[in-house]
Amino acid sequence: MNSAEADALKSLVKQQAKTTKTITSAFTQYKHMDFLSNDIVTKGTLHFKAPNLVKWSYVEPFAYSVVFKNETLFINDEGKKSHIDMRSSKLFKQLNSLIIKSIKGDMFNAEEFIIEYYKSGENGLVYFKPKDKKSASFIASFQLTFNKQGDVEIVKMIEPSGDYTKIVFSNKELNNPVSDALFTN
Repeated sequence: MNSAEADALKSLVKQQAKTTKTITSAFTQYKHMDFLSNDIVTKGTLHFKAPNLVKWSYVEPFAYSVVFKNETLFINDEGKKSHIDMRSSKLFKQLNSLIIKSIKGDMFNAEEFIIEYYKSGENGLVYFKPKDKKSASFIASFQLTFNKQGDVEIVKMIEPSGDYTKIVFSNKELNNPVSDALFTN
């Protein structure tokens, strides 16, 4: 994209984010590893509630949920519960920050990434490459695909090896009631 197109995309995403208080969306996640002949496919639901509550609920082929709440990552693995203090993990903290910022539309000012803008058909494609060498040793880049309305449709996290995780969102609903109780683990 040229700079005018990139500025237009940023403006569109920020405008969309300003009016978004909740998101409920189905997702399909594809884990691609070069040594496997087929991607590992999982399905679930994403819930977001402003200002910063995020829950990923996996339902196929297993039940697993992850809640980003305050500075803690809560995990429920088929009833086995645990948590991680994200303040002690820069990678988890960066991932949560990018998720929240992408939903709020203010990820384009992220000082921790080199940001590149591309076109993909009628969609916008934005690459975020970590500047920090330690983070870059885990994640080579995050790629977000935005539709014409400024919504994220695809998130792709590429590892330095070339393996990646791609999440495709579908049946997205904006600003419907979402209970706080959903984010307890």
